[in-house]
Amino acid sequence: MTTPNKKIRWEQRVVKISRVSKVVKGGKKISFRATVVVGDMEERVGVGVGKAEEVSTAIKKAETDAKKNVLTIPIAEGKTIPHAMVGISGGSKVFIRPAVPGTGVIAGGSVRIVLELAGIKNILSKQLGSNNPLNNARATIVALQSLNTIEQVMQKRQISLEQVLGK
Repeated sequence: MTTPNKKIRWEQRVVKISRVSKVVKGGKKISFRATVVVGDMEERVGVGVGKAEEVSTAIKKAETDAKKNVLTIPIAEGKTIPHAMVGISGGSKVFIRPAVPGTGVIAGGSVRIVLELAGIKNILSKQLGSNNPLNNARATIVALQSLNTIEQVMQKRQISLEQVLGK
């Protein structure tokens, strides 16, 4: 993916590699499933899954899948998010909340990886429900996808800034 003036530099992190097996006529067929998060450290991030008989091939497939599923998120002042949000995927719930500058990324596991690769520097989060890394990463993506900026709210509701802020 290229923009008119520069090429996007993607960062990639492997969240989990699982060894999976399938029972077939001749015995068990073993393959690997990789979960990968890609982001540009500015405002784009995506999660992908790939499965292959070799680990390196599974990671490449997952990276390609993640690049297909990239979304752009709104980042507010102080490298945080505009408002609190809950994302749900499968049995996982992820609660994310904006934080003041200097707080850092308070998150664990795959949620931390997604938030860091999205370019968010100050945020609070909590994983609820399942500990599955893939579902937690997807729940974080759902929460980030649901964020709105003040400008988007003003345009959607067709009201002024003072009405949005309640002044």
